[in-house]
Amino acid sequence: MNETEIIKVEHLAKNFGSFQAVKDVSFTVNRGDVFGFLGPNGAGKSTTIRCMLSLIQANHGSIQLFGKDLHKHRNEILARVGSIIEKPDFYRYLSAEKNLEIFARISGKDVSKKEIAGMLDFVGLNGRNKDKVSGFSHGMKQRLGIAQTLLHQPDLIVLDEPTTGLDPQGIVEIRNLILRLKTEQNKTVILSSHQLSEIELISNRMVIINKGQSIIEGDVKELLNAQEMVVQLEVNDVEKSMKVIESSFPQALAKNINERIIEVQLEKQQVPSLNQHMVQAGIEVHAMEPKRKLEDFFMKIIQS
Repeated sequence: MNETEIIKVEHLAKNFGSFQAVKDVSFTVNRGDVFGFLGPNGAGKSTTIRCMLSLIQANHGSIQLFGKDLHKHRNEILARVGSIIEKPDFYRYLSAEKNLEIFARISGKDVSKKEIAGMLDFVGLNGRNKDKVSGFSHGMKQRLGIAQTLLHQPDLIVLDEPTTGLDPQGIVEIRNLILRLKTEQNKTVILSSHQLSEIELISNRMVIINKGQSIIEGDVKELLNAQEMVVQLEVNDVEKSMKVIESSFPQALAKNINERIIEVQLEKQQVPSLNQHMVQAGIEVHAMEPKRKLEDFFMKIIQS
C-alpha cells in the first residue's frame, strides 16, 4: 500500500451460515477522499463495513488500513477511525455535552469542555450543549453522532447510510457537514448509501457493489460524464423526428418510447447539434433530458 491509500480491501467474503452476504468485494480509498460506497439495499454494504471495522470477521480476503493489516494491528488502526453504524445511540436524558464527555472518557481521551463545545459548534448544535438528547430530532442526533466520531480526532470517518430517515433539510445538513469534514477537518470519509444522487453530490470516488460483489470503481465525475450518453426527447412529431435522426445522425441509436418520447444514444458533444437539427426541421422539442449511462447501469443493478 502506498502513502496515499488509506484503505485497501481485496477479495473480501463473509458468510453467515449457508448465506453468503459478501462474495468478492475489492476497493481502495485514498487519503482525502469522500468515498461513496454505493449499492442497493441488501448488496452487502453494511457487512463489508462491519468487517472493515473489525466488528465481525471475514471468511476470506484481506483488509489493510493505513498500510497495516487489520487483524495484526487492530487496536492501533481503530484508534484512528471514527464511525456511525446505523443510528447513533446516546443517553437520552443527559445533555449533548454530558454525552460527549462520557464517550470521551470511554475512549480514553482527555477532551476539554472547550473542545467539546467546539465540536458541537462544528456540527451545528451550538446553543444546544445543555439540552437533553431526548428532545433532539433525528437529524440533530445524527449530527451529534458525527461530533462523537471526532472526539479522538480520527483520520478516517465511516458513515453507514447517515441520511436514512431524514427530511430534505436534514439530508442537506448532513451532506454539507460531510463536505466540511473533508475541507475543514481534513478527514477521509467513507459514505455508504443506496442513492446514486447522494453519492454524486458529495463523493469524489466511489465503488458500486451488488449481491455481495464489487461491480465498478472509479472517479465519480468520470463515471458520470462518459462521452456516450442517452438523451430522452419529448417532441410533437415522433415519426418526423426519427427521420431527422436517421438522416443527420446515422451512427446514433434511436428508439420510439411512445407517441411523444424518443430516446437517442449518441456522443455528448452531438447533443447541441441534435437540438439544432430538430428546430430547423420545424419539430417542437418540449423537453430534452440526458440519461447518464451509469444511472441506467445502476438502475439495472437494482432491478436485477
